[in-house]
Amino acid sequence: MRLTQKDKDFIETLRGLLDEKQLKVEFREDGVKRIVLRQNYGDRIEVVFGMTRQGVRWRFQRLFNELYVDAYLRIYWLESNFGTDLRHYAMAIAKQQIELRQMAQKLGTPPFPRRGTGTNGSESAPPEK
Repeated sequence: MRLTQKDKDFIETLRGLLDEKQLKVEFREDGVKRIVLRQNYGDRIEVVFGMTRQGVRWRFQRLFNELYVDAYLRIYWLESNFGTDLRHYAMAIAKQQIELRQMAQKLGTPPFPRRGTGTNGSESAPPEK
């Protein structure tokens, strides 16, 4: 699963509130282990995030207890089947992709061409038989 723009905006807003000590993240272990968002969920939180308190809780749950944990589950599964020898390659590829995205943002161009499109953005020709 990929992060949406709303997810990215949420994370940036959350980072700011965590830095300001308005919110904090805790690990809970009361039967089911999970990451929770703590502190005062007042009206300011609804205004800052632009969603209800339930919406803030839902998006936090989805990002940190589903997507984030799922990423580690996938890595664990791959490394338990293939060992950690490939980790170095995966990290090198990830770093390169991050650098390409950052360069593309500076230039204002998409970092990777879209599948099924030609160089000018139009649909590519059908494959030859």
